[in-house]
Amino acid sequence: MRRFWRGDGSVSAIASRLLGSPDIYGHEEREALRNRQVKNFLALEMRAVGTPLLLMGDELRRTQQGNNNGYCQDNEISWMDWRLLARNADIHRFVRELNAFRQRREVVVKKERLSLNELLRRAHVQWHGVKLDQPDWSEHSRALAFTLRSLHGGYFLHGILNAYWEPLSFELPASPTEDGQSWRRCMDTALASPDDIRPWAQAPLVAQPTYVVQARSVVVLALARQIPESRSGPTKGNGNQPPVDAGA
Repeated sequence: MRRFWRGDGSVSAIASRLLGSPDIYGHEEREALRNRQVKNFLALEMRAVGTPLLLMGDELRRTQQGNNNGYCQDNEISWMDWRLLARNADIHRFVRELNAFRQRREVVVKKERLSLNELLRRAHVQWHGVKLDQPDWSEHSRALAFTLRSLHGGYFLHGILNAYWEPLSFELPASPTEDGQSWRRCMDTALASPDDIRPWAQAPLVAQPTYVVQARSVVVLALARQIPESRSGPTKGNGNQPPVDAGA
């Protein structure tokens, strides 16, 4: 569309865009993008500081078709279709792993009670853009990255958000640990399950100084000095892994 309005795009191309770009996005491509966007929303909701709010069925891609008064509907709008569990098993797994990561936050493991204001005062966050220490806060910006150190320094996170419609290459910070260990890729919503989110023991190493983040996707890298367990102990089948969540 930009080329058309600049005056160097064809009429046939703009006609295709108006029809939903079937030459670019077939049904499978549209469904893959929709699934990725669901994971993006869930990742930010579960990574954010504070208590996440999920509606019944969000973990299965249940929809109320835009109706925010489902509580007064006794029909398909408010019913739970349990067939979605099999249909969207990758989303269910994604949310399950997000929950497991949240339970390994230091404030959970150490049973600390902090107000939001106190947590923010003690937070150690560095903001970036595609280049380190150069966040673009302008209205047209579609990319943001951050490096977070947990409250007690037990682990580090590097999160990357790319809402742009094309892949972007992001600079990665050098390892902040004394032994110089490599970052591990715990999440990349552009990848198919189970590579979209991996437990710490299975997360692949990222040794290169940059990472190409695909269009409309979220990436989370992690480093751990120590590997605390959750309050209920290690999650079965996940092995030991550091807390991977922005809630410190």
